[in-house]
Amino acid sequence: MTGGTCARAVAAALLLAVVPGAEAAAPDAASASNALARELLAQLIAINTTDTPRGNVTTAAEAMAERLRAAGFAAEDIQVLGPSERKKNLVVRLRGAASHKPVLLIGHLDVVEARREDWSTDPFQLVEKDGDFYGRGTLDMKGPDAIMLAALIRLKHEGWRPARDIILALTADEEGGGANGVEWLLEHHRPLVDAQFVLSGDDYSVLTENGRPLFFELVASEKVYADFQLRVTNKGGHSSEPVPDNAIYTLTRGLDRLAAHEFPFELNAVTREYYRRLSQIESPERAAVMRGILRDPPDQEALARLSQDAVDRSITRTTCVATRLEAGQANNALPQRAEAVVNCRILPGHAPEEVRQRLLQVLSDPAITVSYLASDGTLLDEAPAKGGFAPPPLLPEVLAPLDQLVAETWPGLKVIPAMSAGASDATHTSAAGLPTYTFSPLTIDPNDDREHGRDERIGVASYYQANEFFYRYLKRVTSR
Repeated sequence: MTGGTCARAVAAALLLAVVPGAEAAAPDAASASNALARELLAQLIAINTTDTPRGNVTTAAEAMAERLRAAGFAAEDIQVLGPSERKKNLVVRLRGAASHKPVLLIGHLDVVEARREDWSTDPFQLVEKDGDFYGRGTLDMKGPDAIMLAALIRLKHEGWRPARDIILALTADEEGGGANGVEWLLEHHRPLVDAQFVLSGDDYSVLTENGRPLFFELVASEKVYADFQLRVTNKGGHSSEPVPDNAIYTLTRGLDRLAAHEFPFELNAVTREYYRRLSQIESPERAAVMRGILRDPPDQEALARLSQDAVDRSITRTTCVATRLEAGQANNALPQRAEAVVNCRILPGHAPEEVRQRLLQVLSDPAITVSYLASDGTLLDEAPAKGGFAPPPLLPEVLAPLDQLVAETWPGLKVIPAMSAGASDATHTSAAGLPTYTFSPLTIDPNDDREHGRDERIGVASYYQANEFFYRYLKRVTSR
């Protein structure tokens, strides 16, 4: 079905839902919206948006722009723009009463690479199998992109006039590539995306265990992403005459010291509230550990037990880990060079340059240089000296409708503010002074989180439930 045909079909169903006395048509409206969300997801999955010669984000942006034009959005409210032909971003605006500054929705169109031989299905084709949707980007994050688009189209067809403009920006290079769309839009077209607050769909929210929802996670803070290159060089020589001064040995000894190092434990306002709320719903044993680390000073036994968990450790400490290694120039030659990339996720309030200095201390060898590796691949002698942004306040206009809708959808489930150990485009909006909150109402067991991995998938029922949830939330958060 073409974009125009689908838009007309959805319009027919959705317009019934706003006719007085036509309440019975609401299920048809939801079904039509789910059908649209599935079509959008299938179309997005089929477009390769990896940062490779085969990938093209502009193709996806143009395809979604065509969908929006077919749905009745005015040409002047749809922009496709960017720094290069392959890295253009889509920005669309649903105009409202302008009683308040707009809300900005953000999602990225790019995905990480996926090889067909590694997957049980074609990663660039949406496959429905055994109750799941498979495809690269189903979770990160073409699924949430399609949900935001479907909600916007549904509101347009209903004739909904929100109290504030709703802006949706679907962008390039969140996963890497040097042409980050959110950063570029903020720098070059700030009025196009300026807003009172930002909602990002770049993290699933309904965490489950054995099929039982545990809590609804609202990400209100993020760690700072930083890459560093470690390098050792020497004169080399013939491998038949080895010497102690070997670049590989020098580097690996430093990496061993880094592997044994642990950054200090630290809580901020968001992570403290995260553990406080979690302690009210966790098992007695784990709740006691959480209460222990919330003490001032933290209970050391509780801290040791908490630090055994990789997730808890990443939430409460800066982490640095070696992710790439390259050395040598020939099998029969002593290496003249050995290099490693160390990826760090830095707690808010601490600067990359501060961490670079700590790495130099931990490596404890002047033969190992540490350079900052910028997102465009440039190596710098010093890293940015500015610390991460402070967590934003939990705005009532954002949190109150979320609390209400979560309670209606999953009775008894609590909304838990959290800090992400990863990094997303929220880093750029938050740094620009736009309070940013990240959630996607998808139901996921963290043990089956396949984003960036083989056979990425989301549950079909979860996807449709999230589609309806986000539409209802967006309507409530822009109703006054």
